[in-house]
Amino acid sequence: MTAQHDGVVVYWRPGCPYCMVLRMGMRRTHLPYTEVNIWEDPEAAAFVRSVADGNETVPTVVVAGKAMVNPSTREVVAAVEEHAPHLLGEDGASAAPKGRFRRR
Repeated sequence: MTAQHDGVVVYWRPGCPYCMVLRMGMRRTHLPYTEVNIWEDPEAAAFVRSVADGNETVPTVVVAGKAMVNPSTREVVAAVEEHAPHLLGEDGASAAPKGRFRRR
């Protein structure tokens, strides 16, 4: 699996309107996450197919090893609260600066 086991990974592709909406929403959450363009990473595309019934459905998000296909920002935040609370600050907000993400 190419996803990080303890963080948040957003798999996306250029031109996907659903990806744009989620990526904008994720930047507003203040959560640290990694973005992976499946058109530039064949292993990432294969991973997405493995969790999306053989399709390259994006956005696909992995939170602490748990994959979600086409989730809302709210669903991603809820998954972080449940599976990766270490990414949240003591007050329940992210400990990361606004919009902090890495591209892979």
